[in-house]
Amino acid sequence: MFTGIIEELGTIVSLHADQENLDITVRAALASEVKIDQSVSHNGVCLTVVSIQDDTYTVTAIKETLDKTNLNTLKEGAIVNLERGMKVGDRLDGHIVQGHVDQVAKCIAISEADGSWYYTFSYDPSLSNITIEKGSVTVNGVSLTVVNSKKNEFSVAIIPFTYEHTNFNTFETGTIVNLEFDVIGKYVQRITQLGL
Repeated sequence: MFTGIIEELGTIVSLHADQENLDITVRAALASEVKIDQSVSHNGVCLTVVSIQDDTYTVTAIKETLDKTNLNTLKEGAIVNLERGMKVGDRLDGHIVQGHVDQVAKCIAISEADGSWYYTFSYDPSLSNITIEKGSVTVNGVSLTVVNSKKNEFSVAIIPFTYEHTNFNTFETGTIVNLEFDVIGKYVQRITQLGL
């Protein structure tokens, strides 16, 4: 479990295909604190640490993950949002995040608003995911509040701290991001679909 509060930005130092899997090596200060078999969120994707060396660690993404997330677009030198799993008893400063990406979205607009930024994303509505006004959504692992919720589109407002400490500052129109929708909303929607 995660909170969507980004701890650090990591840099991709190598990508190595192993059959249909992808080994991703990340340089980050938290490399000295992680352990093998520990979960770390990378742009909102929960991946398991498989090796550690100096200031880098490696995780493996399977084909299913690569097919459903933006990890298949990573290049060496890319910046990723990192968060370690939450500790029991810690404050939940963001919202409940599983690290299971529901789908990707495309950034379709960016506007500056006197010291903050609005980012608008569109996503495929055929997967039946939804947002609600002032509800929670995770974009590349960042816990955010939805504004201007529409059927397959929503916006988020980014404050300067978030802009400076996440990879939102690398986004441009057309950037593909990972979305994880609010887990409570997903259960409510599923119960409604099943008529329970």
